[in-house]
Amino acid sequence: MTWWPLIKVLPQKTNLQFVKYARYAAALSVVLCIASIVSCFYPGLNLGIDFRGGASMEVSKPAGQSIDFDALRGSVNELDLGDVGVQGIARRDTNIDDGSTAIVRFQVPEGRDQTQVVQQVEGAITQAVGEVRYSGVEVVGSKVSGELFTSGLLALGSAIVLMFAYIWFRFEPQFGFGAVAGLLHDVILTFGLIVLLRLEFSLNMVAAILTVIGYSMNDTVVVFDRLRENLRKYKTMPLRDVIDLSLNETLTRTIITGVTAVMVLAALAIFGGEALRGFSLALMFGIIVGTYSSIYVGAPIILLWGVKRGEIGEEAKPVKLGMASRP
Repeated sequence: MTWWPLIKVLPQKTNLQFVKYARYAAALSVVLCIASIVSCFYPGLNLGIDFRGGASMEVSKPAGQSIDFDALRGSVNELDLGDVGVQGIARRDTNIDDGSTAIVRFQVPEGRDQTQVVQQVEGAITQAVGEVRYSGVEVVGSKVSGELFTSGLLALGSAIVLMFAYIWFRFEPQFGFGAVAGLLHDVILTFGLIVLLRLEFSLNMVAAILTVIGYSMNDTVVVFDRLRENLRKYKTMPLRDVIDLSLNETLTRTIITGVTAVMVLAALAIFGGEALRGFSLALMFGIIVGTYSSIYVGAPIILLWGVKRGEIGEEAKPVKLGMASRP
């Protein structure tokens, strides 16, 4: 890939002092994480049909014929079905948003037959906007939605615990704590983005966050593996310098991998339609913060804890970030 001109922009060797600014990055991360956690409770996640319970359906007319969204929304509101959402989307056949296709979301009251409610909604819509085509009808009960939400959170928690066990087994406990701190940082900030952009939190979003966890761990393992190798190679070099060296040696690989993934996800966000837009945005943001956390969350925590230096078996003393002097 040396023929690609943008590759030549990246220097083959860098000597950036990452640890020098770790304290400032840590302060920024703490503030953003606290804000993200608070936002998950107020205003809270925009739960989709999967987790809130209810139904969604795609309503469409032939190409070139637009749907009156106000009349569509009003007809469903008259049925007293709780929160009703109407959103125009691109046509499946042309991938163009010409106003002929929409997604309708509504709640199914407890105790009412789901099939009958869907039929009532279809009848009201047909009467309000004329003959339309219904497709992609999904109905999720409140009990099932609660179970799905619990299962989704358990999946995220299990993924983090398993990643911690993997890093603990492969490296040392200090590396495990650094990796888990980075994973929690990435997951919390991704939740913050979901709340900020009011993206619908559905099973697709859970899949996006699980993918973020996998990508972040992969990037962290690459950095930690090089750090462990350099700890054995440079047994007398100060720990902060070994961390900076390891981060610089893996920087080009990290940038190329991250940029490539973000480019693909950007194409999905732009051309993938409404169904993939939220998934792509969350995953794209997660990859960016995952790259950041590998540099400014995981590695600096190792500096605070200290590690064994290869075959010498001596424990490195914890160093305060930004306070140790360079030789």
